[in-house]
Amino acid sequence: MRKNTWARVAAGALLALSLSPLATASPAQADGTSFYDTPTTLPANNGDIVRSEPSEFYVDPVKLIKADADVQRIMYRSTDRTGVPVAVTGTVLTPKTPWVGAGKRPLIGYAVGTQGMGDQCAPSRTLGKGLEYEGPFIAGLLARGYAIVVTDYEGLGTEGEHTYMMRETQGHAVLDSVRAAQRLPGSGVTAANPVAISGFSQGGGAAASAGELAPTYAPEINLKAVAAGAVPADLSQVAINLDGSLYVSFMGYAVSALANSYGIDMTPMLNAKGQAMMATLSTQCTLDSLATFPFVKSKDLTTNGLPVTDLLTKAPFNQMVADQLIGNGRKPNVPVLITHSALDDVIPYKTGKQLAQRWCGQGTKVQFDTNFAPTHVGDYVASIPTIFLFLEARFAGLPALNSCWRL
Repeated sequence: MRKNTWARVAAGALLALSLSPLATASPAQADGTSFYDTPTTLPANNGDIVRSEPSEFYVDPVKLIKADADVQRIMYRSTDRTGVPVAVTGTVLTPKTPWVGAGKRPLIGYAVGTQGMGDQCAPSRTLGKGLEYEGPFIAGLLARGYAIVVTDYEGLGTEGEHTYMMRETQGHAVLDSVRAAQRLPGSGVTAANPVAISGFSQGGGAAASAGELAPTYAPEINLKAVAAGAVPADLSQVAINLDGSLYVSFMGYAVSALANSYGIDMTPMLNAKGQAMMATLSTQCTLDSLATFPFVKSKDLTTNGLPVTDLLTKAPFNQMVADQLIGNGRKPNVPVLITHSALDDVIPYKTGKQLAQRWCGQGTKVQFDTNFAPTHVGDYVASIPTIFLFLEARFAGLPALNSCWRL
């Protein structure tokens, strides 16, 4: 049965990765406003529910496979990089079947990979359309009986720009989504349920950030483990790898988010082509951007003819990039799995390994798993079985492996 489940997940992942999320109308409230409109005032505490409504989750875009789960779209309070309260949306999924494992049903705080910058790309919108490319993996978690909460991150679906790759904001969004799921009536989980955090690529960075922020930002969460794949832990290394590649739009997302988060006007630094590209990226989902801007060299976008990677080494961007370094004096207090392919063409392998080394140096128990699947997509698919086994072992209370001795 597990083999069949894995086969469906892998096949679904490859199918879903070939499809681009489509624009969808915002669900309307009884008062005529959109579900995604931010209210004038937010609740008092991080993780408090602003509003919720029933939703759906289809694994496939033809809508042949509907998840056997209670699905609720939520809006909850979180905080941005500077500590200002913000409204973030997400989705809580609880299997309809009883939990048959030991103890209480586990809750997974799931951080999705790169979705794009347009509001239509938010997972809480695409899950109901069968267009979320990580839907098959989420379905695999549901098949194991876990409750799941999937954050949209700040500014994805809601007002403002998506804070793509912003370490603190993404970590806060994940941790506060866990709190929100625990406080949502009828979710089937409370603060007593065991929790794990997982994600890959952008989601790997968000999961890793949440793991190391949890001891101070959300110490009450009953966190058992963190599983992070292809973690973009050092944006300076990732940017060099992306420039001129198929995935150069990811660098555009990150630079735009950095500038927006820190209040930097990029207009004087970009020529007409660069300004047009950044404006287009702000409205697109991932596959649209990949198709529109493949192999663009950033030196062709700047007014001085220098690559954006050069810009990132100078003030004020160098400090902004340094602020996003994961593992810089912070660490998770629970066992961690880091998975990474030596052949990943998006996130350099050394980036994940160096994060493992930094955490090991601070005393975290890290299982570092190397695979040799070609490409970033191959890395994602190859990591799935390892993540499933790691989570099952942690919830079963088994001893965690430690790779720190060989790193």
